[in-house]
Amino acid sequence: MIDTKILRKLQERSNCAVIVAHPDDETLWTGGMLLMYPQVRWTVVSICRKSDPDRSSKFFKALDCYGATGGMGDLDDGPEQEPLSQKLIKDTIHSLLPREIFDLVITHGIWGEYTSHRRHEETAKAVLALFRNENMYAEQIWSFSYEDGGGKYLPRHVRDTDIIIHLSDEIWEKKYEIITEIYGYGPESFEAKTTPRTEAFSVFKGGSR
Repeated sequence: MIDTKILRKLQERSNCAVIVAHPDDETLWTGGMLLMYPQVRWTVVSICRKSDPDRSSKFFKALDCYGATGGMGDLDDGPEQEPLSQKLIKDTIHSLLPREIFDLVITHGIWGEYTSHRRHEETAKAVLALFRNENMYAEQIWSFSYEDGGGKYLPRHVRDTDIIIHLSDEIWEKKYEIITEIYGYGPESFEAKTTPRTEAFSVFKGGSR
């Protein structure tokens, strides 16, 4: 269940950030949260695809749906997925965030959400390093908590994770609409089939989970 202190802040005008690797990750893994708490001052950043005119324009249209502000980096996202330095990722995150103090920051899981995407994992590790080294303050860090059985099935929430939020039909339909109508994924695409009806998170506090 959600920590009552954090829940109270989410119901107020708190400052919260979502830090992801790619445009559409914010919608797939936590779009329901963004829609459920429109009063929050959401800042959403993606470390990749700024120079991709298609993905970047869709990202900012999605942010409009959430009433969020945000920005994009342009780190390499080629098919080879060559490793990026943690310093480069951390510097990119710092350059995209307008402030360094948040009530809540949400990001990828350290093992990603499916098998496998290096940028998801690298983003999570960079965010947690910033948090642990006190280069970014957040009362709590939540990481997306999904798994796909090593590629055996579509991503689903981890059953014994810290926070599980079941989306209402109305919220899920709006989230699905952003994936299919704004991002343009067809109904048979991985993204459309995956779009979770349940959002799940692990909670990190004080530098450790």
